Amino acid sequence: MGIFKKFKVVPDLPEKLKPLLVIASNLWLTWNPEAIKLFITMDADLWEKNQHNPIRMLGEISQEKLDELAHDEGFLSEVQRVSEQLDQYLHLLRSINHTQHVSIAYFSAEYGLSDTLPIYSGGLGVLSGDHVKAASDLNLNFHGVGLLYQLGYFQQYLNMDGWQQDFYQVNDFYNMQVQEVKKPDGLPLEIELDFPGRKVYVKVWQIKVGRVSIHMLDSNIDKNSDYDRRLTSQLYGGGPEIRLQQEIILGIGGVKMLAALGIQVTAVHMNEGHSAFTPFERARTLMKNDGLSFTEAMELVRQSSVFTTHTNVQAAHDVFSPELLKNYFGNYLKEFNIPLNEFLAFGRVDRDNQQENFSMTVAAVKNSAFVNGVSTLHAQVAKDILKNLWPTVPLEHVPIQSITNGIHIPSWVSFEMNDLFERYLGGKWREKQDYRDAWEKVLNIPDPELWNVHEIRRRRLIAFTRQRLQKQLIAKGASNLLVSESQEALNPVALTIGFARRFATYKRAYLIFKDRERLLKILNNPARPVQLIFAGKAHPQDQAGKELIKDIISFMSTEHLRGKIAFVEDYDINVARYLVSGVDIWLNTPLRPFEACGTSGMKAACNGVLNFSVLDGWWDEAYDLKNGWAIGNREAYTDKEYQDEVESKAIYSILEKDIIPLFYERGADGLPREWIRMMKHSLVTIASRYNTNRMVKEYFNKFYKNAADNYAKLSADGFAACRELVKWKGRMKNEFPAVRVENVQADTNRTYKSGEQFRVQADLFLGKVQPGEIRVDVYYGTIVGEDILQNSALVSLGDVEKIEESRFRFSGVIPCTRTGSFGFKLRVTPFHALLSDPNQMNLVLWS
Repeated sequence: MGIFKKFKVVPDLPEKLKPLLVIASNLWLTWNPEAIKLFITMDADLWEKNQHNPIRMLGEISQEKLDELAHDEGFLSEVQRVSEQLDQYLHLLRSINHTQHVSIAYFSAEYGLSDTLPIYSGGLGVLSGDHVKAASDLNLNFHGVGLLYQLGYFQQYLNMDGWQQDFYQVNDFYNMQVQEVKKPDGLPLEIELDFPGRKVYVKVWQIKVGRVSIHMLDSNIDKNSDYDRRLTSQLYGGGPEIRLQQEIILGIGGVKMLAALGIQVTAVHMNEGHSAFTPFERARTLMKNDGLSFTEAMELVRQSSVFTTHTNVQAAHDVFSPELLKNYFGNYLKEFNIPLNEFLAFGRVDRDNQQENFSMTVAAVKNSAFVNGVSTLHAQVAKDILKNLWPTVPLEHVPIQSITNGIHIPSWVSFEMNDLFERYLGGKWREKQDYRDAWEKVLNIPDPELWNVHEIRRRRLIAFTRQRLQKQLIAKGASNLLVSESQEALNPVALTIGFARRFATYKRAYLIFKDRERLLKILNNPARPVQLIFAGKAHPQDQAGKELIKDIISFMSTEHLRGKIAFVEDYDINVARYLVSGVDIWLNTPLRPFEACGTSGMKAACNGVLNFSVLDGWWDEAYDLKNGWAIGNREAYTDKEYQDEVESKAIYSILEKDIIPLFYERGADGLPREWIRMMKHSLVTIASRYNTNRMVKEYFNKFYKNAADNYAKLSADGFAACRELVKWKGRMKNEFPAVRVENVQADTNRTYKSGEQFRVQADLFLGKVQPGEIRVDVYYGTIVGEDILQNSALVSLGDVEKIEESRFRFSGVIPCTRTGSFGFKLRVTPFHALLSDPNQMNLVLWS
């Protein structure tokens, strides 16, 4: 039918109700119960009908109802109060010690901010959304960058056989909490990108998240071809070329967008490898605007960049063929005056392997001075995966740090639990959520009150699940009998176990079903009933995941299990909120160590739900024997079938011997006192640490501030320090290979007592290198087995004495603080005050 001319219609609110539009337009609403309750008060049915979308609700509510509310003094008082809360929040002074020069750009392919903005797929997006919300709460100078997907991620529907069907729903951005960004002339702001043989244009949208904004790019505009309009239509849709095009828009277009918005950034955080083209566009801009060489520009970019890797699953890392990149970057690289292979080397483990594909993860790591995994265990695994990037560096010293994920607790805690926290933790509990002493006040909550809130949430979950089951069955054309039975499914007082996550095979949703006869006995015990609620999607191309869902649906449909197991379709943030606040046990069964972190268990814990999980990801470091239950004990298996058998038996055994008896052990007052004690201990130990306030403060103090400081130092005085550092690195690459250790002296013939010092001295020939340009360390630790070093540490040999021309003696001591057999060797690395990590240059000399 051709292209339509377009116009907009916005709600016409009475003057006294106009603050509602301001409140509705800011996602601050999503983590403030008073703001949400305003819209529920207006029309609870309409709020549910519009799936909690306040913008669309304001457009659909009748003028008669608006006029009525405009004369309701009680409602107007609440509007004014919430409006003042938002205004105070937006203008609050900054809460952590930082300076204005720390201006952070945060790039992510997805953001899970609200169920009303379906532009996320799962854990990565929800983590990104929680990260941004915490940045707002901490009032950082923070700018999110992403893509606005017209179709978002797929929605899930199961047919009568339990086979997952995938479909997409068009997002109506004009009735969502996003706003077009306009230029001063009133026209939409658009960014121009060079694609092979054509220009592609993307428009800019803004999402207000409290005090900060995410700016999103969207290719669905009239001046693009039909094909190009669909480039940003689906999250993780299409083949490699579509993914490459999206990642060019995100990385290169995102940097261009920030420049067009006039946003100056001094630190860039790439959240996963999707935005790994960001450093190149930053470098191109520096070359064009400030006259830096390519090497100088990339140095400045590297020293001010942060990269977080989120997965241990190889298939999740995007790689592209050299041929595809040549097609898209051939002309782009002319501005850098570098050959294609030099560019491709950034994305290769072996820079000289012409056949190796370009890895976005490798490129992001190579171009970032600060790299981290998302749990302690994940950082160790990531070091092993990426160790070949640093072939001369011991595994434990591979420069990948750990910052464990957290959750934005105000976004995930139920209304009822929030009210408890307000009463017993105090009105400022949100600001103090990363302080253990604040959470110790949970111990003051009377057991009956905490248990009453928990039972209310379980009943609400059961009611919600029944409603969803009825809707699912009607949509499938099920019989009236099945529809009727769904309204009696599940028991509001039974021990309820929840499992909800992506149905990737490594997450092993099947594990609890391994011994079905044993599971049936557990579920069908009339004296101590147990029930399961499942939710989750398989990726459209993951046939194994779809088969798993189908198998679970088939099993739960048998007559003697009806009403004992439920599967809630189309898992999203709204479903997750009901589940994590309403179940009694949160089950997690990943194949260790493939769960990088996982955050759903944290969300459950902050609602008083107890975790029952494999010791993987965050649970590996959070579990303390008293705040939940562990499946296995960190064993390593080579036979995965045998591992499944052992760990499934552990699930049944712990359920039968520990969890079920503890839940049903009631006092005279009907309360499970020991269970409640565990709930409180879980809240204190988990909520106080696994929150995004702590997480974002760690990012700020470890990475953002240092990255911005690097940018300030290297760009000062016309980038003098940057140019000097690049020259120094070039000289080191030529001169460091001449450095050699000629002699190491230490008395290894005597036995040392604890508290003594072990003295080491080393004579080095430095050639043209000056002693202040290297660092000489003793790498030492306890020896086990055949020369295996454990509990390693580094001690610098900081005392320097000149022996003769180009020869110097370095000496120092190892403190004997532990007993046992020790080994040591010397490590020599280049040193520069602006070098963030001594291993960064991959120039290491071992004695």
